Amino acid sequence: MFQLLRPLIRKVPVALTLFGSTVAAGFPSPADDYIEGSLDLNEHLIRRPSATFLAKARGTSMRKAGILDGALLIVDRSVEARQDNIVIAAVNGELTCKYLDIRGKCLVSGNGRFPPILINEEAGVQVLGVVMHVINRTCTRS
Repeated sequence: MFQLLRPLIRKVPVALTLFGSTVAAGFPSPADDYIEGSLDLNEHLIRRPSATFLAKARGTSMRKAGILDGALLIVDRSVEARQDNIVIAAVNGELTCKYLDIRGKCLVSGNGRFPPILINEEAGVQVLGVVMHVINRTCTRS
């Protein structure tokens, strides 16, 4: 279900321009014409490089959670998974991305068309990490 990408071991600076004003997602507002500085995406998105890996999502089971087909998931293995976290789990050797329902002892999709996956000894479920960030492609042309 997912394509795992290599672990992030080394930080390579990726400095991009950061505007000093926010961008209106509702009604337009006058833009501030100044730049605040630069932002290193590694510092912003990755807290623990040695415990972080990337996975590429496939399918529609987490669409309502904002995870679209082809999304890049930044996953941290060192974060303790808690109730309602979005996690990457191995289920009988196959990777999946779901909400963790500790109380109900199951993994739940963000799409009601997919049934919950029970977490018990027979199911062979292992949580591999917590999804910290989701990067979706919004432009279909390029």
